[in-house]
Amino acid sequence: MKNNKFYTVWIGRVPGVYQDWETCSEQVNGFKGAKYKSFPSLQEAEAAFQAGPDNYFIKELKQEKASWKTLAEGRPEANSISVDAACSGNPGVMEYRGVYTETGTEIFHQGPFQKATNNIGEFLAIVHALAWLKKNDLELPVYTDSRTAIIWLKNKEVKTKLVRTEENEKVFELIQRALYWLDTNHYNVLVMKWNTNLWGENPADFGRKS
Repeated sequence: MKNNKFYTVWIGRVPGVYQDWETCSEQVNGFKGAKYKSFPSLQEAEAAFQAGPDNYFIKELKQEKASWKTLAEGRPEANSISVDAACSGNPGVMEYRGVYTETGTEIFHQGPFQKATNNIGEFLAIVHALAWLKKNDLELPVYTDSRTAIIWLKNKEVKTKLVRTEENEKVFELIQRALYWLDTNHYNVLVMKWNTNLWGENPADFGRKS
């Protein structure tokens, strides 16, 4: 099969250019502060390695500064996506969705899923939003209610006490798919905690509390 992606690792166990994801992932998975990016050709990947990561992550840094300026002014970024999950019981019946923060227009809605938790729903919603943004070539900030889900996202590890059963097999399959997506994709968007105390309920809130 012809390879159509090459991977530049600027910061990892062994920096360099790699011709397959498996080898690249060995250099970056679990490596704190890893910086890497895929390119469509070997020439571009090698040129990027020589140029350094700042030339490719500057957009992310600019967006971060702009978003923190907005936060300092005491309001959320309107041009963004908000995600939320609802769970009846813990564990219980869970669903999640993502909306445009400014209008509340629903972008995606998944569930209900049996025997799941709210944090799992929040985590899946974040990754769903990141995948949706990448598919549509957009770079909008993502807001979530869950600090736990943000930690799971950053660590690429879901530390749940939920027991895997036949009832929630689908949920665990989605978790594995989400983790695989994070391992094989790079994103340049901010994922931030929604400040309910200042801003009220998350626009993606389902309007019911368990």
